[in-house]
Amino acid sequence: MFLKNAWYVAAWGHEITDTLQQVIVLEEKICMFRTTAGEVIALEDACPHRKLPLSKGRIKGETVECGYHGLTFDCAGQCVWAPGGGRIPSQAQVRAYPIEERYGLVWIWMGNAAIADPDDIMEIANFDDPAWGLNTGAAMHLNCHYLLMCDNLLDPTHVAWVHQGSFAAPATKDTPLRVTKTENGVIVHRWMMDHAPAPFYKKIVAFEGNCDRLQHYEVRYPGHALIRAVFTPAGTGGVDGPLHEDTFIMDSYNFMTPISATETRYYWFQLRNLRPDDEALSEMMSEDVRHAFEEDRAVLDQVQIGMTEKTSPHIDLSIDAGPLRFRRQLEAMIAEEAMIAEEAMVDAKMRG
Repeated sequence: MFLKNAWYVAAWGHEITDTLQQVIVLEEKICMFRTTAGEVIALEDACPHRKLPLSKGRIKGETVECGYHGLTFDCAGQCVWAPGGGRIPSQAQVRAYPIEERYGLVWIWMGNAAIADPDDIMEIANFDDPAWGLNTGAAMHLNCHYLLMCDNLLDPTHVAWVHQGSFAAPATKDTPLRVTKTENGVIVHRWMMDHAPAPFYKKIVAFEGNCDRLQHYEVRYPGHALIRAVFTPAGTGGVDGPLHEDTFIMDSYNFMTPISATETRYYWFQLRNLRPDDEALSEMMSEDVRHAFEEDRAVLDQVQIGMTEKTSPHIDLSIDAGPLRFRRQLEAMIAEEAMIAEEAMVDAKMRG
């Protein structure tokens, strides 16, 4: 169901404190907290004795104490104290997950810890560039499978109907889409030439009149998206366009974290190439984006219900080429991962 050997966003950095809390990723319950040194720790949220969640216990220095019988675990998940005296059982340990903090987010590796490489985390261009402004918001909870949100973020066409008051323009209905498969995902993109800027962007661009507009919708495995919007004065855009000095660029980064087969936690922020210190602009953009995402959530929550309860097959359209490519490749990656894990298990049994 899920790709395990991958980095997922577990939380915003400010959400993880020196208080134990449970976070669910890929249907796995994880106990997370910060040490006195500020390091984020993620442990399997179940004491191996009677499976009380460790998040129901307490922090003791750099260790976690189970709230039932006091078994105490270090940051590597090894039990360092157990009641009753004598030798601590070798099975008295919990899984520790690799963690990396980057871009204000806490990233967690859900698969084989031995191959976790922080360099595989999606690179965010211009994140620390003072010439680029940043706006963001709280994580959203979606009552749908995370791939439905990935479908949405590989679908530039839906804005014409779902986001009529923000991102929509007449050209978003029927301008042809181009689909490109990359090494780590899928890109759906198109230039729309010489039309009025959509309402959301008209309040931001630094030029008057019509624009050429790029919709670049890119989702990388397992579920990280870059949505790039480019608005340049009409006649200066297109694949070979010179781009005007007043061109507006907004890079929207979106990270889908599966909680279960029907729940997703959605993290996002935007970077823009103008007025980086304009807090009023950042607040306006965040509020407008939150409103647009609520429109997506209302649709996707109902799509999940519809797909779960369907009594007839659903159909695909030509505009679904990008999402279908993404799903097929992801399914192949998950199947390969499962095969490798099964072969390793058989090999371990033979050696044992």
